[in-house]
Amino acid sequence: MHLGALALAWAVLAGLRGRLSALFWSLARLSLSLPLPLPLPGCRRVSAPSPAAPAGPRREREGEDASPTPTSVNYHFTRQCNYKCGFCFHTAKTSFVLPLEEAKRGLAMLKEAGMEKINFSGGEPFLQDRGEFVGKLVQFCKQELKLPSVSIVSNGSLIRERWFKKYGEYLDILAISCDSFDENVNVLIGRGQGKKNHVENLHKLRQWCREYAVAFKINSVINRFNVEEDMNEQIKALNPVRWKVFQCLLIEGENSGEDALREAEKFVISDEEFEQFLDRHNDVSCLVPESNQKMRDSYLILDEYMRFLNCRNGRKEPSKSILDVGIEAAIKFSGFDEKMFLKRGGKYVWSKADMKLDW
Repeated sequence: MHLGALALAWAVLAGLRGRLSALFWSLARLSLSLPLPLPLPGCRRVSAPSPAAPAGPRREREGEDASPTPTSVNYHFTRQCNYKCGFCFHTAKTSFVLPLEEAKRGLAMLKEAGMEKINFSGGEPFLQDRGEFVGKLVQFCKQELKLPSVSIVSNGSLIRERWFKKYGEYLDILAISCDSFDENVNVLIGRGQGKKNHVENLHKLRQWCREYAVAFKINSVINRFNVEEDMNEQIKALNPVRWKVFQCLLIEGENSGEDALREAEKFVISDEEFEQFLDRHNDVSCLVPESNQKMRDSYLILDEYMRFLNCRNGRKEPSKSILDVGIEAAIKFSGFDEKMFLKRGGKYVWSKADMKLDW
């Protein structure tokens, strides 16, 4: 009887210990999901606190644990697109788009945390509600949040002049993706528009930007099909405020790997080939080059659920949504390299009011 009672007591204690462990784990998960205080301006490095780390001076520990400021954010609010670019690294895995008011709430949180520039991207931003969705977000960010810079990256195929008439005053920069000035190459890449001409449309958009006082930018992905092309004459004629030139980038699960919707390996070029393309265009004053190394860690990317995407391991690993846990808790998992962001020229004169352009 004595042994039986002892065994029963041990069983009860083991059960209590298991319940206590489960309770502590639940409390720990809850603490990770609670919004944390907003970061102080100028704070930098992303680093989760380590309980085993030796205690040092208070100022030093705060510097190590501080989160970066979301100065410039790229919000990919949709994955849907009307093009099939073979190297796309934000592919159409879902059709989800946040309700407008929820998107506005997240943008207001980012502004409160220090955001100065928002860039709307996709997918194709003008697919959603024929451009009305992105138009309302652009107007909200400029009129209500009073952000210094509001920009859009688009393939340009769905933009109409009436959009500029309605929303152009609220937009600082319109970046149009153009990878080649040879229409046959655009078709090979996946930017074909049937009977429409991508290059002709580019010139039309350039004119509308001039008429409606929107700074015009061009984005080009340098890949196997355009790496030998000479774009000097065409870029100089269009005279964008910036010509962003990207090296084709592989992201596991997006444009590379078994679960990817694209197979971008055939588009990849070497670092040497990319440098040769840059050398051939070094007389273009507005050229802004971005190698794979610069690009991977130096962008703050929000997906359609407003989760920061960490690309450091070659995949897009999402944080929890800023709408659920707040900015600072989510940004700790972004993998954002703020030093590289500044080194690559991520902060520049990005408000059209300060550009002093001859429209």
